[in-house]
Amino acid sequence: MRPDTPAENVDVDHHAEAARLERTVGLYPEDAEALLLRAAAHLELAGDRPAASALYDRLLSADALENPSLVRALKASNLWEYGHEAEARAIIEGIRTASPRDPAPWVIIAEALESHDELEAAQETFTEGARLLLTDVSEPPYSTRALLFGRHRVRRMLGVAHDEWDLLADTLHSMPVSLDELHDPKRVWSLGSNNPAELEAEISRLRAELGAYREALSRPFPVAVLHWPAGELAELVTAYPSLAAEYPSHEEHLATIEASLRELASSGTPNLGIVTGTVPSYEAFAASEGSSPSDADLLPQYATTLAARGRAVAWPPQKGAGCWCGSGRTYGGCHGTEG
Repeated sequence: MRPDTPAENVDVDHHAEAARLERTVGLYPEDAEALLLRAAAHLELAGDRPAASALYDRLLSADALENPSLVRALKASNLWEYGHEAEARAIIEGIRTASPRDPAPWVIIAEALESHDELEAAQETFTEGARLLLTDVSEPPYSTRALLFGRHRVRRMLGVAHDEWDLLADTLHSMPVSLDELHDPKRVWSLGSNNPAELEAEISRLRAELGAYREALSRPFPVAVLHWPAGELAELVTAYPSLAAEYPSHEEHLATIEASLRELASSGTPNLGIVTGTVPSYEAFAASEGSSPSDADLLPQYATTLAARGRAVAWPPQKGAGCWCGSGRTYGGCHGTEG
């Protein structure tokens, strides 16, 4: 979950890329959170951790964040790497108390503990996140796999017996080399061996790890369905009446979104999400395409563009999370009910 870069990008000027992303915020202020997180990742890769922390602080001082726990987790991990252990620990404890419904903060703070040899605390953190997000969940969302895999790794290092979640992690792992082999604490001994068979086996395991890493990096942005809040939809069809054929009513629009996503899920389409549109953003997109906002063919293109810019929210929401429609009710008590 920590920012990283593939080998072919080792010559990237991370400071220049961070500066470019910060400038881009001025063009797309609605994407400030995603853009500044990427900028901070580049600064971490450049070794400029104080500058990365300044960006995290800039984000946390904003009026509203989509995922404040993620920003705090990244800040804590970064702080610990350049000597601010006490502050990092305090932030980590605060995140655990807040119990975010997103797996990413749990993974980041658990890996921070793991990287500083706090294996028991790392296991507790991975387990706490898994218990919160996966209890009574029949099919773990893709985003929770890192939580399960990290937990499996730490527990192997501690030498504890497998439990149900470890077995589930083994089942979800699709690489040729099993998780037990990848997470074997004795693997490091193989690297110093003079036995060709042991070295060949370790090379195979490393290739499997690299394959899993590349798969995670190359995973496409979500297949996203476009959602208009009630006020935005009313403004849209008033300004462009021809689009009323696409959206007879807001209630029908919401029902269509849920039905479309369920149909995609039942057909085996992974990595589904929802993007929320605004009329000014849509008009700007239409202008960039040299087209009229009244052209209904632009709508799916607009949704794809928002998803590519990191605006998609994963569907279905995590257990106990608010419904994607903004009703204020939980998803299970709103559009998550079987109809």
